[in-house]
Amino acid sequence: MTPTSALHAPQLIANSEMLYLVWIPADKEAAAALVPDGLTPRTDGAVYMNQYLIRDAGQTSNGAEAVDGFGVYSLTYLGADLAGLDTEAGTPARWWTHYFNSSESMNRYAEERGVPASPGSTTLEADGGRIVATTSIDGRPVIRTTARFDDSLARGTSQLRYVTRDPETQEFISGRYPFVMDSHGGFAVESLEFLDPSHDVYALRPADPLEVTFGFYSPDITFCYPGGEGPLGSFHGS
Repeated sequence: MTPTSALHAPQLIANSEMLYLVWIPADKEAAAALVPDGLTPRTDGAVYMNQYLIRDAGQTSNGAEAVDGFGVYSLTYLGADLAGLDTEAGTPARWWTHYFNSSESMNRYAEERGVPASPGSTTLEADGGRIVATTSIDGRPVIRTTARFDDSLARGTSQLRYVTRDPETQEFISGRYPFVMDSHGGFAVESLEFLDPSHDVYALRPADPLEVTFGFYSPDITFCYPGGEGPLGSFHGS
C-alpha cells in the first residue's frame, strides 16, 4: 500500500475536549455482528463512543506540517468492546465500527491504519454544568449526547487499546493509546439519542432504559495516536 499521508505514528494530541461513553446496546446481536471473525465481543455486548474537539492546530504534534497536518478538527468514533484483550488496568480492548472526522488529512492517516474513517462533524457545547455533543453526517444530526457535571476535576492516567486490521495483510493490529486527562466530577448522562434509523450506526443505539457502564467529560485530555503498535499477540501488540 502506497502511503497517502506524510505523517508518521505516533502523533500527539494535546488539550482536547472530550465526551466518552460506554453503554449496553438495544440490539446486542446487531452490535456483535459488526465485530469480525477472530475477535470476540464482550458478553454484555457493551459498545462505546468518543466525541471530541480540537480547536487549534497547535494542539497536535503535526501542527507545523504544511500539507498533512490534522488542523482544527472534530471527531466521533464508535465501536464494540472486546473480550480477552484487556489492558493491564483491566480496560477492554475496542474495535472501531464507525469513525466520523471533519479532517480529510486525518481520515487518510487513520485509513492507512485500518480505521473505517469517513467525513463527519461534531460539536460540544458546555454551559452551566451541562454538555450537549452532536454528531452530524452530511450536515444531518445522527447522534446527540446530553450529560451533566460539576466543577470538580480529577486527574486520570492510563492506556486504551484499539484493535484494527491492516488494509493489505488483513492482520489484526493492536495499538496502545496512552492518555493524561482532567475530568469533571458529578458526571451523569441524561440522554443518548440515535437520530437516524436509516444510518448503519443505528445498530449501536442504547437500550431503553439507558444503561451507561462508563463515561467522562474532560475539558483537557492529551493522548498519542497511536502509541505502541504491533501485530495482535506480539510484544508491542500484547
